[in-house]
Amino acid sequence: MTDATEDPPFDSDDSAADGPPPGPGLGLDEPPQPAAPAASAPSKKDGEAYRVLARKYRPSNFAELIGQEALVRTLTNAIEAGRIAQAFMLTGVRGVGKTTTARIVAKALNCIGPDGNGGPTVSPCGVCQHCTAIAGDRHVDVIEMDAASRTGVDDIRELIDGVRYRPVSARYKVYVLDEVHMLSKNAFNALLKTLEEPPEHVKFVFATTEIRKVPVTVLSRCQRFDLRRVPVDQLAAHFKSVAEREGVGIEDEALGMVARAADGSVRDGLSILDQAIALSAGTVTGERVRDMLGLADRSRIYDLFDAAMKGDAPGALALLEQLYGVGADPAVVIEDLLDVTHFLTRAILVPEALDRPTTAELERTRGREMAQALSLPILTRAWQMLLKGLGEVRAAPSPIQAAEMVVIRLIHLADMPTPGDLIEKLKDFQPGTGGTGPSAGGGGGGGAQASALPGPTLIRGGAQAQRAVETAYQAAPQADPAIANAPKSFLEIVTLFEEKREPRLATHLKRDVHPVRVEPGRLEFRPGRNAPRDLHGELGKKLSDLTGLRWIVTISNEEGAPTLAEQEAQAEQDRRTKAEQDPLIQAVKKAFPGAQITRVTGNEPDPAAALAEAEALPDDGLPPAMDPDEYPDDEDDL
Repeated sequence: MTDATEDPPFDSDDSAADGPPPGPGLGLDEPPQPAAPAASAPSKKDGEAYRVLARKYRPSNFAELIGQEALVRTLTNAIEAGRIAQAFMLTGVRGVGKTTTARIVAKALNCIGPDGNGGPTVSPCGVCQHCTAIAGDRHVDVIEMDAASRTGVDDIRELIDGVRYRPVSARYKVYVLDEVHMLSKNAFNALLKTLEEPPEHVKFVFATTEIRKVPVTVLSRCQRFDLRRVPVDQLAAHFKSVAEREGVGIEDEALGMVARAADGSVRDGLSILDQAIALSAGTVTGERVRDMLGLADRSRIYDLFDAAMKGDAPGALALLEQLYGVGADPAVVIEDLLDVTHFLTRAILVPEALDRPTTAELERTRGREMAQALSLPILTRAWQMLLKGLGEVRAAPSPIQAAEMVVIRLIHLADMPTPGDLIEKLKDFQPGTGGTGPSAGGGGGGGAQASALPGPTLIRGGAQAQRAVETAYQAAPQADPAIANAPKSFLEIVTLFEEKREPRLATHLKRDVHPVRVEPGRLEFRPGRNAPRDLHGELGKKLSDLTGLRWIVTISNEEGAPTLAEQEAQAEQDRRTKAEQDPLIQAVKKAFPGAQITRVTGNEPDPAAALAEAEALPDDGLPPAMDPDEYPDDEDDL
């Protein structure tokens, strides 16, 4: 931390306020450098160090801070109303303005205006002694601490000791802790008391990229601001303004590439723009930026996607090979294909997106043409295929080979109908009659009479037996209202044991009990081979305890009904046999040799099964959505 008695690190002249002194090798004795190109940035004075664009165009007030309107509005209102919090927590990804905002807050609190009589303001003057010192990072009362390198409790103890003393010259003593999440647990705990009740002349500003690592005890004592990623169109406009101020021409295509590569970070984008200006001899072109970033030509990406969707395997693979030959990263190519898929999907759902000013001419023309030729199911399937393939490309030992396999799979699926279209085509298929579906033959006749039969539904994605089956054992009409709530059937007895968390007895009832007679208060059954010897006694005691009614459970020598497990197996077999005879299922199995039925549900509802399935549905009454990863990759998974 800076001590109050130390001299400022730089002289307080104008050159010190503009930036750090020239480094080694850039002094006046340096031999003259070659002249810069005419279209490049204006040349510097002899001995003046070059400052990168990210530092040169760092915002100095709230008006210059882009993309953070909510933060600017809140702080502006707080300063104007005098409701300034004791601590601020600024969080967001790198390069969105956390440290810059902290310095602007310090200037806003300490600015005294050009005449030296001003107070806290939302528009710092930038010319008073406090504004210039803070901008030059040399103000004695604005202490910036890098928490990544000073993480211990001793560092925080030193900070706390300095909090007690009033500012040397400013209105507020401001502590800026960057990457505050790097502090140790003991350091956070040592800061809590001071953070909750700091002196009136002290303000804290914390900045972090990992807000989840900051203890909630610290967050609860701060006013939190989430700095958002800056939108692409806003970044492009800002970079265009910077290029104009630097006297450099830049194409709109290059601006779009730089803005997208910045990924919402102003600093990252300015660094890329700085590199592009240094690379280009004159106007910054899209070709230069593409070569610099290792990106693929946007028009070729559209050509590749169009060829894959048309099933043109030689053309698509040749385009991919050309892109790889000019230096495009295979993973970036797949990412660009994902971007095209997303853009075309939005173009179908929101057609006005094609006419936005920020939409490139290539995307406006090609996007409109391809969006009219493709459908949402096809684009959704392509998205899932590319998204899964992106992980394969990143993990593969040879990324280009993995990318080729992804494109081949995309080509293979491009001309295949969607599951919905396939079912619609097979609905009118009649085995042995030709028709418009798959080639007819086999399967036996039936004609229109067979097609009129109620068709079962083929469910993909794993089989699960029904929880309950219909039972023929119903209790006699009840005359005594005292036993109205007692189980009236064998199925209700099994359900009662399941609900009361008696899984062992419920399993024996399903597998080892042949019910003979069931009525409230009485159960008669024939035990199976694997039934315990004392099953009847244990059932009688448990039923009496659970229902409050005395039960008599006896063993019978009569044959009795099949067990519930046997009934379930027989019912499943009957449904499967009936499904095998359905014309639609026969057509599906003929079109996809080797396909198997994994589960069948009949058109005529089973009351017991319907009740059990209804109880298993979510609260909204809708079945769970199918996971896209469970869609079949080939015919054998159907």
